[in-house]
Amino acid sequence: MTETICVGIDVAKASLEIALSTQGIVMTFPNTPEGHDQLASILANYEIDLVVLEATGGYEMPVACVLQARGLAVAIVNPRQARDFAKAMGYLAKTDKIDAQMLAQLALVLSQQTDRDKIIRVLPSAQQQVLQAMITRRRQLVTLSVSERQRLGSCHPEIRESITLMISFIQEQLKVIKSALSNHIKAYYRPKLDLLSTVKGVGPATIATLIADVPELGQLTRREISALVGVAPFNRDSGFFRGKRTIFGGRAMVRRMLYMATLTAIRFNPVLCAFYKRLTEAGKPNKVAIVACMRKLLVILNAMIKTNKPWDESFHTV
Repeated sequence: MTETICVGIDVAKASLEIALSTQGIVMTFPNTPEGHDQLASILANYEIDLVVLEATGGYEMPVACVLQARGLAVAIVNPRQARDFAKAMGYLAKTDKIDAQMLAQLALVLSQQTDRDKIIRVLPSAQQQVLQAMITRRRQLVTLSVSERQRLGSCHPEIRESITLMISFIQEQLKVIKSALSNHIKAYYRPKLDLLSTVKGVGPATIATLIADVPELGQLTRREISALVGVAPFNRDSGFFRGKRTIFGGRAMVRRMLYMATLTAIRFNPVLCAFYKRLTEAGKPNKVAIVACMRKLLVILNAMIKTNKPWDESFHTV
């Protein structure tokens, strides 16, 4: 007879610590394809309700994909939220084994939630993982380019040529990655590309980021997509105190790209331009108005993907 249990996995570069919610034993597996297969084979002996891992900068993705491919429900949680849960449960010490046990208990709690489907999302496909890798590499190259240009302004004459050559090399690599990125999106995400390209202010970089980092676009409500990206204001009230509404959390890289797109949109997109003007004329601070425009732009893009309809100014008037 099988037993319904939840699993917590603490992921490191070289190893995986596995804890079951019904047992105090913690098992260790290598974080390799062979180790992933061994883990999946052992878990096949149980009726697994939910597997929870922390996001660890990519080390968790291979094992998560293997387990999901074997039919298991997998949730990747924010490390800060996991640690907050651990403190609330009295886990003050922190080791790999303790983290695995804590994640198993977190999985048990999450599995009992009525809205658990919100935390269990389909992991990236092979094509989407390639797209995410390209997006990450583009960001890295842009950061390197900015750093080298800053050094060029205050460098010793003897190393100016070296920095100039490095900048040229980075620019060439940027051209290569941008071309590969464009070809990949056209090959695998053409419908989304065609829809999002109809919006003034939304360029190739923004479209690529949205497709790669917000696969939920078009599947959530306006409130859910705003909270996911981190542009929804949250209350800070207690008793008679009414705090300022602020945004926090969400997907920082997406929010940064959305911010840049919004700065363009409030200049050249008639709908966003009018919306921004109305807010500022009503006395809203500049930053508040921009965030509101970011949220409106995101909601519009979400609706376009959901309805499979291109930009129509008459549908999005202020």
